[in-house]
Amino acid sequence: MMKPAVRFQLSVMMFLEFFAWGAWFVTLGTFLNNNLSASGAESGQVFSTQSWGAIIAPFIIGLVADRFINAEKILGVLHIAGALLMYLMYKAGNVSEFYPYVLAYMILYMPTLALVNSVSFNQMSNPEKEFSIIRVFGTVGWIAAGLMISYLFHWDSEQATKEGLLKNTFLLSGSASLLLGLFSFTLPKTPPKARGAKVTISDILGLDALKLLRDKNFLVFFIASVLICIPLAFYYQNANAFLSNIGVSNPTGKMTIGQASEVFFLLLLPVFFKRFGFKATILVGMLAWALRYVLFAYGNAGDWAWMLLIGIALHGICYDFFFVSGQIYTDSKAGEQHKSAAQGLITLATYGLGMLIGFAVAGKITDAYKAADGGFDYSMIWIIPAGIAFAVFLLFAFLFKNEKAQHT
Repeated sequence: MMKPAVRFQLSVMMFLEFFAWGAWFVTLGTFLNNNLSASGAESGQVFSTQSWGAIIAPFIIGLVADRFINAEKILGVLHIAGALLMYLMYKAGNVSEFYPYVLAYMILYMPTLALVNSVSFNQMSNPEKEFSIIRVFGTVGWIAAGLMISYLFHWDSEQATKEGLLKNTFLLSGSASLLLGLFSFTLPKTPPKARGAKVTISDILGLDALKLLRDKNFLVFFIASVLICIPLAFYYQNANAFLSNIGVSNPTGKMTIGQASEVFFLLLLPVFFKRFGFKATILVGMLAWALRYVLFAYGNAGDWAWMLLIGIALHGICYDFFFVSGQIYTDSKAGEQHKSAAQGLITLATYGLGMLIGFAVAGKITDAYKAADGGFDYSMIWIIPAGIAFAVFLLFAFLFKNEKAQHT
């Protein structure tokens, strides 16, 4: 059993890891739109730094962390460097100045998502039972950041947004990042797992798992995973700015409903998965994406505000029923030899390739429906990704042959 002191350390680590991300990423679209006067395409380029970070992250983990340096030490260095980059993002006065800092930050931050998991798993004798209890503190950290921005500092209020106070989110995130960076050096030692071992590019990118694409079902799932990231990108890029621009109060705080929903449906997922199977589960997740965007398209800050809140609350189904169930399915298809490679390939396909395409599409659509007075036709901005999500739903429904994951 893990010692209480170690469990506390890992919980704090997870809390700060996701607090640092949630403290600036949720409001990024609103900041870019109001503070830096970014176009939709420019916002798409900024958001796509997450994808570049996801693509480059395996190289940092595979070539450095897994071979030469303790995970907790590189975690500390990356977060301290991230704190400095957050300050530079805070000081940036335009998109051209801001972009290189956010790109550098995401290249450094994305590997830390794997590093905190590595540090955690290294201390666990039974990760299946112990990890979820630690990981939930990450979601709590994300929620705490959103609640602080809306209800403590009020940085996302209409007046504060006009005054440019949203840039303070970078100081909040940077402070958490610096704290985690320093705290990381006190974490339990997690030495490199592959010290001295030969590591190939194929190993790092999970290319050995490409043979799984010979399986028609897995190929359909793989393509659907890439395509569903297009509507996902619309949410990341536009949701907070949309809620702010139409006059919803405390939008960042209200968006934490999505993370609370994520925790609830994550607990419900095993039951649903076991009873209805993988195909039904993932189809419900896809349909939820389409439904939430229809709700966004026709909701407003007045009498129809309930539609927006339900749309936000659907985040748990959207994310858990597609991405988490997809990870379970991938694990069941890969076999012992290719489990890590298969997960790496799906991560590269979704957060790398899929989101890269998604942010580019979201940026162009947002620009296309920007009015002369600076406003947006949000009905169309949300109906389009709803249509994309429904098209992916139909593709998967007709082409994927129902099967059970081997270990459900």
